[in-house]
Amino acid sequence: MKRHNASNSRDASPSRRQRKAALEATIEDQRLDTLMASEQWHDAISPLDDRWEMLNRLRTPLLIGSGILLTVVLRRPGPAIKAANRVAMGALTLKRLGKLLS
Repeated sequence: MKRHNASNSRDASPSRRQRKAALEATIEDQRLDTLMASEQWHDAISPLDDRWEMLNRLRTPLLIGSGILLTVVLRRPGPAIKAANRVAMGALTLKRLGKLLS
């Protein structure tokens, strides 16, 4: 059997403690970085999240309204087609006007 030299175990302990302290400091830094990144992400995404919540609140009324509109359009498609043509022509006119002015 080998006997451990007491001086070797004492010499190895401080370096192990130092490595452990360095690793713990690195882990703590990573935790802080993750926390800061999480807060920044939350701040950046909160406007989108608020809009998504609003859409979820308005989901039922929007579905009912679109269903009624679709029923009306399907019963009499003529006025809807005329309105769609007017909107398309207006959009094209605005696009060309924008190109002319720029």
